[in-house]
Amino acid sequence: MALPLSTAPLPAGSPAGEPLPTDLDSLLALAEETGARLAPLAAEVDAGRSTGHETYRILRDAGLLGLLVPREAGGAGLGFAGYSRVLAVLGAHNGAAALGFNMHNVAIGSLCESAGTPLPPAAETFRSWLFDKVIHGRKIFASATSEAGSGAKLRGVRTTYRPTGDGRSYVITGQKSFVSLAGVADYYVVAARAEGTEGSGEVSHFVVAADDAGVGFGEVHSLSAMYGTSTAGMVLDAVTVPRSRLFLGVEGMSLYKLVREPHWMISGYTGAYLGIAEAVFRFTRDHVASSPDRAASPVLQRELGRMSARLSAARALVNEAGARIDAGRGGVDANAAVHAAKYVVGEVGPALAQDAVRICGSAAVSRSMPLERLLREASFASVMPAKPDECLEYLGKAALGVNLYDATAFSW
Repeated sequence: MALPLSTAPLPAGSPAGEPLPTDLDSLLALAEETGARLAPLAAEVDAGRSTGHETYRILRDAGLLGLLVPREAGGAGLGFAGYSRVLAVLGAHNGAAALGFNMHNVAIGSLCESAGTPLPPAAETFRSWLFDKVIHGRKIFASATSEAGSGAKLRGVRTTYRPTGDGRSYVITGQKSFVSLAGVADYYVVAARAEGTEGSGEVSHFVVAADDAGVGFGEVHSLSAMYGTSTAGMVLDAVTVPRSRLFLGVEGMSLYKLVREPHWMISGYTGAYLGIAEAVFRFTRDHVASSPDRAASPVLQRELGRMSARLSAARALVNEAGARIDAGRGGVDANAAVHAAKYVVGEVGPALAQDAVRICGSAAVSRSMPLERLLREASFASVMPAKPDECLEYLGKAALGVNLYDATAFSW
């Protein structure tokens, strides 16, 4: 069951209760304001002295849950490119909070992109229900896909479902190994396959409420970074959900949707890790600037110049990937761009961290300084899907003209 969030009053100036702005500059300003409130919580959560639930209360009350929800449904209607920029702003202040927040948007992003597309009645009802929960109920969603031994790859999903005798509900049974926002989210989008279809590509998604009978979570994993994502195992013990909570009312299409439009699974994290890399650079720059002798050193100036160039290149690639998704999601060029962005950001963050250690010295390893946490956080970009070798394989196959819309062409 989801744990209660703090009911303490919001800081002065909070936009709670007001509609989200819809222009990107205002949303970036809101993200900057919200990030400034999240920043002081990062060290406490990382050290295990806080659960991190307060960070999600701040995000919830800032109204940011509706960033992607279409404007006609009350959200900001932000596209993938704008979202990546907002996430980078949050990530520069609090990396773990940005990653956790991303899981909410990974869970609902593809549905938000269906705005303006006519749907069958059951799918339209589901879409309207979810948008209402996010905008008016301020509910947090999360993704529950990863399982032991297969990670987030849908072909490896062992969680199963079966229809009830009357066909009005489904019963879901299984275990998830790495669920972010455990005990924080109100709903979880669970990947499962029909009983007896092991090894097939027919995977479905269901919305499971945190307080549904049979839902349970283990202890939050003790992680060396990103403790604030509140990540834990999840047990689904014959959880019954109504047919109305089958994602878009369609069974068996999840893998094929992912193959066609992989950007949320592959690149949703990228903005957060770009923000973490930004924070590493800023700390290093400020460390050098704090000493006139260091600031006047041509050697350190060149080191900062190298860091700045690497960061600028990664930022440009993330922005380009987002623009391609917004212009034509599902296209080969767009899908290749998000894989390239994920790979490059995953390389740049740790590279900047190594530069920071060399430049800052003891300031990089002191637990009293934020850089030590940032170094650990930056290194984990390669753990999140898609992993570096998967990104490179996809890019290589794209370059060779392999049909990447074939679900068997890549290990999904």
